[in-house]
Amino acid sequence: MRNKWLKWGVLALLIVGGAVIFYKKVYLPKSTYSYEAAKRGDLNLTVFGIGNVSAKNIHPIASNTGGKILKIFKDQGESVKKGELIATLDPVDLPDQLAQAKALLEKSRFETEASRQELQQLEAQQELARANFLRYETLNKRGYAAQEEYDKARTDLKVVQAQIAAAKARIASSLAEQKRAQKSVDALQQKIDRLRVLSPMDGYIVRKDAEAGQTIAPQQPIVTVVDPEEVWVKAYIDERISGQIAKDQKAQIVLRSKAGQKLSGFVAQIEVESDPVTEERVVDVAFDKVPIPFYLNEQAEVTIRTGQVKGAILVPLTLIRHDGVWVYRKGEAHFVKLEILGKNDRFAAVKGLREGEKILIPDPHKKPLFEGADIRL
Repeated sequence: MRNKWLKWGVLALLIVGGAVIFYKKVYLPKSTYSYEAAKRGDLNLTVFGIGNVSAKNIHPIASNTGGKILKIFKDQGESVKKGELIATLDPVDLPDQLAQAKALLEKSRFETEASRQELQQLEAQQELARANFLRYETLNKRGYAAQEEYDKARTDLKVVQAQIAAAKARIASSLAEQKRAQKSVDALQQKIDRLRVLSPMDGYIVRKDAEAGQTIAPQQPIVTVVDPEEVWVKAYIDERISGQIAKDQKAQIVLRSKAGQKLSGFVAQIEVESDPVTEERVVDVAFDKVPIPFYLNEQAEVTIRTGQVKGAILVPLTLIRHDGVWVYRKGEAHFVKLEILGKNDRFAAVKGLREGEKILIPDPHKKPLFEGADIRL
């Protein structure tokens, strides 16, 4: 009998011990929740989106004429100034044609000058021949000069006058030839100049589209240039949270290659057409100061400040479930539905809570929360 009571006593001790261990090691940890007190403060409202580095305008630089590229003087990642030489194309035989045209121009100039010199001499001879003719004409009328001498003087004058007319015709012809040769020189020079590809703007070369030795067609890009002042992030914002976005609002930009660096910017443009598939609005966010170098199509995150809520109860977004939170009241868990006044990437400004109220932090490793559940802190 004694042994029987001893066994029951040991069994009771084991049961009580197990219950105590379960209570302390299992029940209490499972029902003991951490919490965060609701605080009052000002909340900067923000909208978050993901996009890619892009630019308002992208400028492919090409030659108006096709041909073989002799040399490209700029590479991607380099800055370029307006009027700076980008590339040269093979002129083939254009320099020889230009040299010939210049030689013809010079020849016509010499011929013009020679004809003018000849004209001056002929005009001097004409003055002498006219004076001689007038003298013989007077003498002939008075009977002091033979008719033959008078006729010869008149003929000499006419010959000189004919030579002057011929000289003037040669001058006109050589001037016309000179003009034609000059046009030919100018046209060939323009063709050669067009083989020098110049930058039409200040910018930054983001892509090299051709290589030296390559034969290109007219208007085929050689390099692509972007004006750094026109670089922005083309961000995609969920339509449901995009209603408060407005032009010139301040923003922060985080590039994927510089995850720890926040760059300041602003909303430059809100595109008028949303994406019908993703139901996102496209917002172009410009940099206050564009990072150099920059990389088109690099992924970026933008956070746009859309406003501020002052003196509201602030709740971490991680604690909100189905637009409400679990709170601790008199040892029990209670779900409180909240009115969301606004939010940013960390907090929400809400109505429905008292300042200092204890908000339970959900934990999947503890017993599930339900209305009226016994809770310890």
